[in-house]
Amino acid sequence: MPNQGKSGNIEQTLILIKPDGLKKSLTGNILSKLSETKLIIIASKVVCVSPDLAEKHYTHLKDKPFFQELVEYIQGNHHDCKRVMALVYQGDNAIEKVRKISGATNPEEADPTSIRGAYGRITTKGVYENVIHASSSPSEAEREIKLWFTPEEIVSDLYPSKMVAREKVEVLEWA
Repeated sequence: MPNQGKSGNIEQTLILIKPDGLKKSLTGNILSKLSETKLIIIASKVVCVSPDLAEKHYTHLKDKPFFQELVEYIQGNHHDCKRVMALVYQGDNAIEKVRKISGATNPEEADPTSIRGAYGRITTKGVYENVIHASSSPSEAEREIKLWFTPEEIVSDLYPSKMVAREKVEVLEWA
């Protein structure tokens, strides 16, 4: 259950700046627009999206005919840009605020002053290049945040976590 603050409903939301947003150097513009929400960033990283992560992210759409297209898109296969910027924003009514400023999923239906209205497009193949992802509900936000981030990568304690001892774990270190 989200925390209830004095000023409202404290929530978290996952935001992804998709490969087309990075390829077109829109990161600064998108972050500036998101700053209008007055929310705080509590996690941020750039990710090369694996097929497994892409499929898990879009698992709720796995039965749709465009599922594979979404998986390819979020992996950057359409833009020769294999990066996504993942962020967690937190604050009063975060999900509603971010979804409003993001605009409608279909860029042609999005308010022209929204992120998708300003920077999104529909390709000639009918693919929505909508530049950004924003969680749709508190339960989806939790699922997505846990998928994209470990507890150590977030500066706030959001969800219950536990310390686990692992043996024979290989990690990449600087040489």
